[in-house]
Amino acid sequence: MTTELSVNLNAVAMLRNRRDLPWPSVTGLGRIALAGGAHGLTVHPRPDQRHIRFSDLPEIRALIDAEFPQAEFNIEGYPTPEFLDLCESVSPEQVTLVPDDPAQPTSDHGWDFAAEGDFLRPIVERLKAGGSRVSLFADADAAQMQAAAETGCDRVEFYTGPYGATHDDAAAAAREIERLGEAADAALALGLGLNAGHDLTVANLPALVARIPALAEVSIGHGLTADALEYGMAETVRRFRRACGQAI
Repeated sequence: MTTELSVNLNAVAMLRNRRDLPWPSVTGLGRIALAGGAHGLTVHPRPDQRHIRFSDLPEIRALIDAEFPQAEFNIEGYPTPEFLDLCESVSPEQVTLVPDDPAQPTSDHGWDFAAEGDFLRPIVERLKAGGSRVSLFADADAAQMQAAAETGCDRVEFYTGPYGATHDDAAAAAREIERLGEAADAALALGLGLNAGHDLTVANLPALVARIPALAEVSIGHGLTADALEYGMAETVRRFRRACGQAI
């Protein structure tokens, strides 16, 4: 199985939003990423629009539909009524639900599925009825996977921040990889698909993919955008694709 790459455009949007100017272009860099072989584009529209703006969503949808119809649009966010309406207005191929407080700078934990399953089930059902695959942000906790599956979701996206934080400690990295692997094994046994994201890099992706060969997709923004400043977006996408095990 090939692990696909979805490029998160939030960091690009954050840079654009520093000035009242249309550059760097979110759709322009999204186009370069897709032309470089990215499987899809990810955005996380927050209520204050400090990164992606609501107006970006139909433009990204139009880009994919017109130029890259094989690609996927993945929208992340906390499922407020406004967020759900936004998703339904642009029909993303995948919606990733995260348990963020609107004030959080970035996603930093998964759902407590045992406690929040009743809240999530009707939302998952609504999004799936609209034609979107539903992925739920999850900690690397094998014991939570049964409750995750009971929400009716299609996939879980493992929060890999703790793994990314071990960039200078090989022993700690090995422990985090195994935690992720055990949670992945439990999820797969229940029929769930697997995504992952947060603080993934060219350096740490190969070990993750080796431990979880069934990993369907990684969504990467900060590290990929940082590398794009050095290597350019097209070459950075190729580097990350190779790190995912793709033959280029």
